[in-house]
Amino acid sequence: MNPDLDERARAILVANDRGGYTIPTAGLYPYQWNWDSALAAWGFSSFDIDRAWTELETLLDGQWDSGMVPHILFRAHDPSYFPGPDVWSSGTTPSSSGITQPPVAASMARLVWEADIDQGRARVAKLFPKLQTWHRWFMQHRVREGAVAVTHPWESGRDNCPDWDIGMAAIDGSGVGPYERRDTGHVDPSMRPTREQYDRFLTILYWGRNVAWDAERIMADGPFLMADPGTHFILMRANEDLAWMARQLGEDDKEIMDWQSILKGGCDFIWNEALGAYDARDMRSGAFAGVLGSGAMLAYYADAARPALDAHLMRSWDAVRYGLPSSDPEAAHFDPRRYWRGPAWPFLNALIARGLAMSGKQQLAERLRRETAEAIEQGGFSEYFDPIDGTPCGGPDFTWTAAIWLTWAGLGPTPS
Repeated sequence: MNPDLDERARAILVANDRGGYTIPTAGLYPYQWNWDSALAAWGFSSFDIDRAWTELETLLDGQWDSGMVPHILFRAHDPSYFPGPDVWSSGTTPSSSGITQPPVAASMARLVWEADIDQGRARVAKLFPKLQTWHRWFMQHRVREGAVAVTHPWESGRDNCPDWDIGMAAIDGSGVGPYERRDTGHVDPSMRPTREQYDRFLTILYWGRNVAWDAERIMADGPFLMADPGTHFILMRANEDLAWMARQLGEDDKEIMDWQSILKGGCDFIWNEALGAYDARDMRSGAFAGVLGSGAMLAYYADAARPALDAHLMRSWDAVRYGLPSSDPEAAHFDPRRYWRGPAWPFLNALIARGLAMSGKQQLAERLRRETAEAIEQGGFSEYFDPIDGTPCGGPDFTWTAAIWLTWAGLGPTPS
């Protein structure tokens, strides 16, 4: 433990609190983001358990009637962010984006409950049906061939990672019209997605808006649809945690375990034998991305790793110094400071480390914790880090980095 960093991490969570929900960081991300918020709850559970529950409750209060929990909830007007609620035009209250994000909330709810095992039952009992409805929405509207697909790169949470390059190549971004990005006013543009990528992101967004965010139409005809190992494995782990909560609450877990059987079968669909790893796959053409990304490493988190993946894990990890890179450091597309094309992400390290520990790889889990802690100790609570030299990148005073310091990186060996 480092008392000074512990105090600073708690201060970041409190400073980013906007009254019932937490923003990722001021300026760059001024709203409530889905998986950021769930991870914030885990962080709050280390010193303010009531606030942890409130974070999850507020997130799920934004659930659509369909069951989807959107990736952004626009709870307060802030012109410093683009694309804002007027661009998304979801017609919801509160205003929101029209897509979702990886469903880590059930897993975080379990961790919060484990920190509040005696008093948390009533709180989790109210959250459980909403979480189950969200997972049911995923199974109905984002799963094909047993694999979880994303309909926009932003839906994966790993916006510009090389996994999406083959799907993005088919998107014509020339007709989006003029717009002003705000992210590059807060962060060095060399650390953010390129203008060409942003044009394509907006093209996909406008298509979804034009069909009023109809989930069936987006899956059937949308311009982008790729199977995503990262979201697939996060949903698998979340299903296991949701089923655990069901049993603790005396609820029937059959539906959840039936979903799990489907997703376990879908692992074959995203296994690229030629690569020897899990791989993103274009659902329209059937083509694999041919990319080793951090999404594949979440297989450990879902207890779905295969022996061939171990060699890729060590090869890519041993090529850097501060945690797992978000893309293969030996590939031509590797960029150690540009968002998801190379940097190490502390929160993702935490999830993967939990999986490594669960699968008996305790020494690797501890190495990942130690390297992540060193990056934070040297560079502060940044959004992500250059995995080679530890340079802090992205937004400062970041909620999920502070959260995982308090719950994992600043502690001892990773629990399974």
